[in-house]
Amino acid sequence: MAVVNEPDNTPLPGTVFTPRQVRVLKVAVIVMGILLAGGFAFVLAAIVYQTTKGQQVAEPGATAFSEVEAKLPIPKDATITSLSLDGDRLALHLSSPQGQEITVIDLRSGKVISRIKFESQ
Repeated sequence: MAVVNEPDNTPLPGTVFTPRQVRVLKVAVIVMGILLAGGFAFVLAAIVYQTTKGQQVAEPGATAFSEVEAKLPIPKDATITSLSLDGDRLALHLSSPQGQEITVIDLRSGKVISRIKFESQ
């Protein structure tokens, strides 16, 4: 009695692969191609999301940085040596003949938060 459903293990002509191995290989290539295309689409979507996330509309009554106009009185003959920005705070290092100081400004309101003057000892 012969078994009817027994797979044929003879290789295809010109190859060392059986028909079953070729089918498995085709399925593997298709699945990996779908995963590759899906991963690429996910990366593009993440890039678009990250770039548009920062362009949200401000709350009503909130002031954007570009709308703030402030005048900062600095000592006569003073120069700005350096500055540093952290969030909505700006720190200015001022040098003048009277001495050096650091001025911290709130960029949302345009007001001076603090002035730190250096004294030699």
